[in-house]
Amino acid sequence: MKWKILSKKSKNIIETLLKNRGITTEKQKKEFFNPTDPMKITLKSIGVKESEIKKAIARIKEAREKGEHVIIYGDYDADGISGTATMWEALHEAGVFVLPHIPERFSEGYGLNIESVKRLKEKDPDLGLIITVDHGITVGKKVKEVKDMGIDMIISDHHQMGSIKPTPLALIYTTEIGGSAVAWFFAREILKALRVPASKFEIKERLELAAIGTIADQLPLKEANRSVVKYGLIELNGTRRPGLRALIEEARIKDDIGTYEVGFMIAPRINSMGRLKHGIESLRLLCTNVPMKARQLAADIGRTNFERQRIVDEVIIHARKSYKDVEKQSVIILAHETYHEGVIGLAAAKLVEEFYRPAIVLSKKGDVSKASARSIPGFNIIEAIRKLEGLYIEGGGHPMAAGFSIHTLKIEEFGKKLNKIAQESLTPEILSKKLTIDVEVSFSDLTPALYNELVRFEPTGLGNPGVNFLTKNVEILEIRAVGRDSKHLKLKLKHGEHIFDSIFFGGGENYSTLTPGVKADVVFRLQENTWNGRISLQLVIKDLRIYN
Repeated sequence: MKWKILSKKSKNIIETLLKNRGITTEKQKKEFFNPTDPMKITLKSIGVKESEIKKAIARIKEAREKGEHVIIYGDYDADGISGTATMWEALHEAGVFVLPHIPERFSEGYGLNIESVKRLKEKDPDLGLIITVDHGITVGKKVKEVKDMGIDMIISDHHQMGSIKPTPLALIYTTEIGGSAVAWFFAREILKALRVPASKFEIKERLELAAIGTIADQLPLKEANRSVVKYGLIELNGTRRPGLRALIEEARIKDDIGTYEVGFMIAPRINSMGRLKHGIESLRLLCTNVPMKARQLAADIGRTNFERQRIVDEVIIHARKSYKDVEKQSVIILAHETYHEGVIGLAAAKLVEEFYRPAIVLSKKGDVSKASARSIPGFNIIEAIRKLEGLYIEGGGHPMAAGFSIHTLKIEEFGKKLNKIAQESLTPEILSKKLTIDVEVSFSDLTPALYNELVRFEPTGLGNPGVNFLTKNVEILEIRAVGRDSKHLKLKLKHGEHIFDSIFFGGGENYSTLTPGVKADVVFRLQENTWNGRISLQLVIKDLRIYN
């Protein structure tokens, strides 16, 4: 792995870290360390048109007054489910007759399914309004088909727009925040306009759901997204939702909940139901007020998540055997009948992590196959896919992730043409995985005061990465292999007169090359560690290079 050092040590480490993140003015610093309360963020600042919000609210008022029935038609991932929960609860408390609908992945597919809408209308003739959450921007001409059934549509979404701009009754749209955050801001305006008192429905508490969706969708934690996640994590750590409390217990989360716990423990569990069973079960978990029911749902979701992990492992093992000559393809494209449709996105993500190049994994199912794509920084995967619009049926996504359906017979042609497109932009530089280093420090710089300043950089994630330090000429005093199959290392490191304990996750393969007395350059993050009531600083090693 190449090391890319952003900056040499400066007088003020914190100033250097801010500069590395493009934060230079006093105004930027103030907003970064004290993000605006989402309750005060304006619609204009997040790219949502107030005129569209007004049209949507007027139609919702009309539905309430006439006793019309409303469906919140969400997506089946964590972002969509979280946003659906927010919208359904908000409209319910506002006195609207509203029900949620989460499509079943395998029979209904992603996005608005016209046959599903027909069934909903047949079952409920009073259905007069559908509000989408986290999808709809690529629905195209389906809006007219829905209108012909006597149903108005309000679309709320954040994905990249397709070739045909939809024309619903109102379009609550921006690409600056996630689907669940769009739903939260929309709900905030609805509750304000319909004069629902905070004592009856506290919208700020629902930021916990918007934070989950934002982190799950791997959106850059800048500006409004940073505000949503910062304040949302505060709400999540004090959540009163029986479902989230049960899920946190099932996931065995003991410490404060941050972006890691949401991204790797909570969101995957919420996602697992939509991947293998039905996402409506995750929605029930989020919305239930009954603790016993919450525990039952959380246990089922935990078992489903474990099964999801097993299936992903099977797909990856098969993919590794199937995929040869990695250097010959700019984009990894793998298709097979045994690949489970619900986990191909996770499989693609793991292939990207392993080979560091964009990956598309397809589940072959008869004439039509489902595909999920993941990318690397510097390559816009949805933009590349859309250049081949005539070769696939429909799809959508972000620069880093996308999904689409395709006629099975066209997969080979699609793969060849996509790789030809990718070759032009996937340069050796882009395909070279880099470990970004913020600043070089001495162990003497690593004080509790510095750590307290680093805490203010949270929440970290895409767009605001965790801080990586470099210290050169570090002496290794002790080495111990730990964890299952000795995959990790615990080390005691010395630089100057200062000694730190450290952990190197996944560093077990280096065990044979490390001996006491060896010197190395070490890249690490600073972490607080609590053991037997004693708090100390430790280093989390990201990489090291020993001196020959």
